[in-house]
Amino acid sequence: MDYEKIVSEHQTPVYVYDVDILENRVAYLRNYLGENVNIVYAVKANTFVMPFVHPYVDALELCSFGEYEIAVKGKVPYEKMVISGVYKDEASMRAMFNGEIPRRFTIESLQQWNLLSKLCREYGKTIEVLLRLTSGNQFGMCKENLESILDQNDDEFIKIVGIQYFSKTQRHSLSILEKELDKLNTYIDELEHRYDIRIEEFEYGPGFPVYYFEGDEFDEESFLKGFSEILKKTIKNRKINIELGRSIAASCGEYITRVVDLKKNETGTYAIVDGGINHIAYYGQTMAIKVPHNEVVPKRDGNESYIVCGSLCTINDILVKNFQNKNLQIGDLIVFKNAGAYCSTEGISLFLSRDLPRVLVKIQEKIIEVRGSFKTSSLNG
Repeated sequence: MDYEKIVSEHQTPVYVYDVDILENRVAYLRNYLGENVNIVYAVKANTFVMPFVHPYVDALELCSFGEYEIAVKGKVPYEKMVISGVYKDEASMRAMFNGEIPRRFTIESLQQWNLLSKLCREYGKTIEVLLRLTSGNQFGMCKENLESILDQNDDEFIKIVGIQYFSKTQRHSLSILEKELDKLNTYIDELEHRYDIRIEEFEYGPGFPVYYFEGDEFDEESFLKGFSEILKKTIKNRKINIELGRSIAASCGEYITRVVDLKKNETGTYAIVDGGINHIAYYGQTMAIKVPHNEVVPKRDGNESYIVCGSLCTINDILVKNFQNKNLQIGDLIVFKNAGAYCSTEGISLFLSRDLPRVLVKIQEKIIEVRGSFKTSSLNG
């Protein structure tokens, strides 16, 4: 990628999301997961790529009315929308029911079941739902509540098609995943037998890991092969939907920031960049001790060690504490890799009223600006 050309036209800091990498990533996951597995994209990982990724995945999980609005604007087909989220307010749900309705919703509480049941009767519309089983947190329902819905399930407008379960994020132990899947499949079998029903689908968020930092090693090919074999052993005669966010989007994104100042004091050599922790956050960064995969433009030889800091007036705005072997100069670009998932949204974007970066999407050799730089002073004042 011609970073210098990009920043000459769009300035720094800037996010760049590569659609070709995104498409290839989904194809790679399909190849190992198998043709019988549906891939669901968790939109919260990156909303900007939603209009470009939906042709390649089987469904998209939307966890807020805002994400739903972005999906509608991005022409995501309604039959691919899964409306999820721990809080479904009546006003937002009514807005959906007033138009073309998404095909599927998750149920995370008895209140959500009652709300959607009421709206289905009122509007005379039929929906499919997935009952979300909790993994021991605020998401989903305990078994007792889930089973109470099955006890009184006589709603002609709601079709229960499956069970949804989210594990945790950054899961890399196949043995733990196998035990979990085996236990879940046994429970679903018990529900089918007890209630004399057919649970057609199982939607699972396995939390596939993404390794962001130099020195981290992960044999993803062997991991995916092993996971695919586990699915074949544990989940039988049932459609499987694998929900992924970080694993799909991370590799398609890069964050480009420019060195704007260099200085030394008794604690080290500091490289100040025009970005910062308000723009980029990696899972597991551990107070900037780890070094994300990166590229410096232009490349030079050198063995200086830098503390790379952003532009915020807080001692916490450190991107990398030990940035080695880079003979940095003012004006150099630092390109942080694997910035396609969460990085642009998990930072403290409004702190100190600095502008939000531009967002670019690369399709083959064409660069499209999907969001210009945005002044947060209009929000903070």
